Amino acid sequence: MGFEKNNDSGTYGVVNIRNKQYSTVAYRVNEFWKQHPDWRIKTKIVSANEETVVLKCRIINSDGVTVTTGHAEEIRGSSDVNTTSALENAETSAIGRA
Repeated sequence: MGFEKNNDSGTYGVVNIRNKQYSTVAYRVNEFWKQHPDWRIKTKIVSANEETVVLKCRIINSDGVTVTTGHAEEIRGSSDVNTTSALENAETSAIGRA
C-alpha cells in the first residue's frame, strides 16, 4: 500500500483538518501491520438500521488477547459519504479509534 505526498504538509498519510495534522486511518493501519504483523484487527456490526450504524473494532495481540477497542456510530444521510457508505465509514472510524 503506497501513500502519496500531501502537498499541504509535505508528509505522507497526513491530512490537515481545522489546522491540525492527523494521520489517516490507512496510514495508521499500514504502520500497525509493520509493527505487529501477527496481531489482528476485528470489526463487528453492533447495530444497523435505516437511520444509524454502530461498529466495534478490537485489536487482538498474538496471544489472542484484546488489547484495545474502538466504537463508531454514523447517521445515514448525515453527509455525502454517509448517504452511500455509512457502514464503511463507521468501520474505518472504529478502526481509527481502536
